[in-house]
Amino acid sequence: MSEVPEEPQGRGLIAIIGLPALLASMCCLPSVVMVLLGLSTVTAAASLSDQLYWGLDGWSWFRPTLLGTSALMLLSGLVIYFRNRGICSIDDAVRNRRRVINTVIVVSLSSYLLYLLFNYVILTEIGILLGLPWESSRVWTKW
Repeated sequence: MSEVPEEPQGRGLIAIIGLPALLASMCCLPSVVMVLLGLSTVTAAASLSDQLYWGLDGWSWFRPTLLGTSALMLLSGLVIYFRNRGICSIDDAVRNRRRVINTVIVVSLSSYLLYLLFNYVILTEIGILLGLPWESSRVWTKW
């Protein structure tokens, strides 16, 4: 049986951290992309982001579904990550508990912080630059 070369540890973790954060931001990202590419007017994009973020007009299921799917994606990514590194059973996880706990905490916290940064800072500022009416949602104007 031939061994599969192991990818660098950081590369797998970046995907596990980034993809759930990107998916969780899909309530606002489509609006920014559509305006940026000229596929939508600012008004239509603002309406779409309001519907998806606030759950207007029957879209109340969308944001919780995105967040739940992102959490499942994060959990699945962690399971695959550990299985690729030989931690396949509960006994293996108990033997390597310090590594497992530390990795889970760092990856979960990093993914959540990346989501906050991407959705509430980067996308908000890009949206404001494109003319979307998101000035009131700036995080640093809330205090």
